Amino acid sequence: MGRDIRAMQQLSYFLLTAVMAVFLCVNAWAQSNTVTSTSSNTVSSTTVDRTPSTASAPGVVVNNQDVCSTAASAAIQSQIFGIAGGTTIRDLNCERLKLSRTLFRSGMKVAAVSLLCQDERVFEAMMMASTPCPYFGLIGDDAAKAWEENPEKRPDYEQWKKDNVKHEELVTDEELTGLSIGGVLLLLLLL
Repeated sequence: MGRDIRAMQQLSYFLLTAVMAVFLCVNAWAQSNTVTSTSSNTVSSTTVDRTPSTASAPGVVVNNQDVCSTAASAAIQSQIFGIAGGTTIRDLNCERLKLSRTLFRSGMKVAAVSLLCQDERVFEAMMMASTPCPYFGLIGDDAAKAWEENPEKRPDYEQWKKDNVKHEELVTDEELTGLSIGGVLLLLLLL
């Protein structure tokens, strides 16, 4: 019974593919422009121009100059089919700078610095200058101590881990399970 259902599914897929192939195999004709010219020598010629139309990339307009977005568009055309599209791309670093500038102008200087410190380059520069980034409202030496106690919260944690953590051999749960089963079997063997 299972083979019959599978055979029917394969047959239906084949028939669907065949029907689609028949309907999609049609001739595509370009619009023609007929140009006729006549000269004084009584020679007449007719030229037929069969160029396909082109896909034009849309213009993506970002009207405001104070926007952290850039526009991108593209188009591709073959003899039969053309496609075009456009989008905007957010610049997250630009947004961070604008938000930080707004916080600073509002008098929230620690919040502005904290926002900038989310970038690992700024975080590292602040640490190298011995002015650590704020840590949950702590500043100065208190913030430095908190960053040392919670390194996993650093924006550059992966690089910090490579530089500061020594490679230790860790025993996984699977290895522990294998060791415990082996130990039990050894004890049973000795009894």
